[in-house]
Amino acid sequence: MREIKKLLDAADRLGLYPTIRSVSSKADPEVEVDGKRVISFCSNNYLGLATNEKVISASVEATRKYGTSCGGSRMISGNLVLQEELERKIAEFKGEEASILFMTGFMANTGTIPAMMNMPKLFNLPIISQDKNLILSDELNHASIVDACRLAKAERRVFKHRDMNDLERALKKNGKKRKLIVTDGVFSMDGDIAPLKEIAGLASKHNAMVMVDDAHATGVLGKNGRGTIEHCGVEGKIDITLGTCSKAFGGVGGFVAGSKDLIRFLRVRARQYIFSSALPPGTSAGIIEAIEQIRKRPELRERLWKNVELFKEGLKKLGFDTLESETQIIPVLIGDEKKAIRFSERLFEEGVFIPCVRWPAVPEGKARLRCTVMATHNEEQIEKALEVFKKI
Repeated sequence: MREIKKLLDAADRLGLYPTIRSVSSKADPEVEVDGKRVISFCSNNYLGLATNEKVISASVEATRKYGTSCGGSRMISGNLVLQEELERKIAEFKGEEASILFMTGFMANTGTIPAMMNMPKLFNLPIISQDKNLILSDELNHASIVDACRLAKAERRVFKHRDMNDLERALKKNGKKRKLIVTDGVFSMDGDIAPLKEIAGLASKHNAMVMVDDAHATGVLGKNGRGTIEHCGVEGKIDITLGTCSKAFGGVGGFVAGSKDLIRFLRVRARQYIFSSALPPGTSAGIIEAIEQIRKRPELRERLWKNVELFKEGLKKLGFDTLESETQIIPVLIGDEKKAIRFSERLFEEGVFIPCVRWPAVPEGKARLRCTVMATHNEEQIEKALEVFKKI
């Protein structure tokens, strides 16, 4: 513990330990943080459904009917009809045969990738040997993918971010191995989109499986909000689709969608599904209603993209570097950690809530203000934030 204390003291001296502010209101565009009313540009509640009255009512009604907990794992006593309905809704929404729920998106990744890439000898069942497998992962993939790849114990090859030449070189070198390409759909710190059409083409050419973590695109991208797979026009060409319920769906939880065989396999192999409690009834019911809202109200996405364009173009006109962002995640690159921290503090003083993101979430020297836009922001709020950016 002495070493831990030294590390913490050093982080404090350098100003690197994060300030975790206390929020005391709903996840609306304007929130109360540390007792102060501010405009939030850091929420994942992209479509505003976490505070939608119909979603809240569905959640409350289910909680009254079923209680606050399912009382067990899905494999034992916690398999409610609500979770089965939600899995059908997700599969239908994603255009897949079936889906499976996890308590979080992090658990969906750490449950699925090891299950797919390592099946030890049990009874007389065929094995999936980790020694014959290869995982190819984009270098900017989410931490949950990184950890999942480590847990899988299979050989790993990290390819340069969105670099298809680097990916193909790795595929060519490992022609005889059983291969899984894993990528975020929308990258959570840069806001750019994976080149799924090219990835799917290389996977077909080199006999590899493809898994897409569509956490930040589900409900947002594509004509029907189905995510990057719809947006990139590669329906039917992706083997495993992962997503979360904690962003556009306005709830919490993770899911995997795909073929019936894939989902049947994960139910008996993904440890994070087998040995964890099921999603609470209120959460499941709220997400079911949120999916209905997304399906019936395309204007939510239209408003979101209008707001994204207004905010992003405003930042660019002021001379800020928003990297290669193509989505509602808009990074403002500062670079130096101390400057980025001070910029975030000044924003808060002026009534705009955007925490600074720095190492370990991003590389050292790449600190940034990670802005996120919501469909429920109004033009006045966006203009005020831009004025504050200009002032600082």
